[in-house]
Amino acid sequence: MISPAGNFKIYLAREPVDFRKGMDGLAAIVMSEFELDPFSGAIFVFRSKRADRLKLIVWDGTGLVMAYKRIEGRGFVWPNVRNGVVNLSKAQFEALFEGIDWKRVTTRHVKRPVVASDISRTKLPVEVDRP
Repeated sequence: MISPAGNFKIYLAREPVDFRKGMDGLAAIVMSEFELDPFSGAIFVFRSKRADRLKLIVWDGTGLVMAYKRIEGRGFVWPNVRNGVVNLSKAQFEALFEGIDWKRVTTRHVKRPVVASDISRTKLPVEVDRP
């Protein structure tokens, strides 16, 4: 399975694309229809007319990478067909890639701690050198 690092932005195209397109054609869609930069390092996921195929492109810093997946069984779970893109979290992308209903996956939002922890308030034993 492809599992991106947590700092990637992931965009899912809502509308099916012509799967005869290669990486350059998909990059052109990103620029012209989504008004995004395909060379930003973000992951762009595309669906075919059939629900069982996806392509993704990502710029890795040295070149454009394209991956293609055909899933067996019922196919992938896709959003309703409309123009535009959907932002996905890493967890949602992983669920989509595995054929799980990614719309049911939510990211847990945790508040950033203000202090390191309550450890600063505890008194730890201190060793004393005795002569």
